Amino acid sequence: MIHAAGGERELTMMRWGFPPPPKGYLPVTNIRNVSSPFWRSWMKPQYRCLVPATSFSEYAPEPNPATGKKDIVWFALDRSRPLFAFAGLWRPWTGARGTKSKPIEGDHLLYSFLTTEPNAVVKPVHPKAMPVILMEEDWETWLTADVPTALKLQRPWPDDELMIVARGTEKKDSDDQPPPEEDYGGGDIASLQEQPSTDDDRPLD
Repeated sequence: MIHAAGGERELTMMRWGFPPPPKGYLPVTNIRNVSSPFWRSWMKPQYRCLVPATSFSEYAPEPNPATGKKDIVWFALDRSRPLFAFAGLWRPWTGARGTKSKPIEGDHLLYSFLTTEPNAVVKPVHPKAMPVILMEEDWETWLTADVPTALKLQRPWPDDELMIVARGTEKKDSDDQPPPEEDYGGGDIASLQEQPSTDDDRPLD
């Protein structure tokens, strides 16, 4: 993640998913209801970050007749998968994170990213939401602007600047080589693959 550290930009590895709200049990990976008190204190500029990515995925709405399982559909800006950034929030946190078999106790840096209404490319696959993708000229605004100005960037990505680049059973994009599962937080993501996040589309108490 790229965030401001003491006024300087810093590239830092973080674990995906804020701690759940009091009534939750899974890490909160996606942020939709930014007016919720749960997120209000984390919307300050010092807790905003850029989440670098080259592609993202959603489960298809219906099983593939050939496999009986839902395909994983990968989206990117084009087939060359250029780098882009999601609008994210980050926070320090102390507790146990990691795989279920190897939890890591201690201090962690956690992040989540904003979602918004899906555009015409994502909507047939995932009608509830898509990540907030930032144009490069908006990176500085997201990191430094006041909250009302920054939240104007919570909008769908243009339809003609996104495409489906892969579809199938692979849980990683063929042109994307992520770090080992343990570097991400392991069990947190593994559990979300079995039960995708349900926290981005409902209000948080």
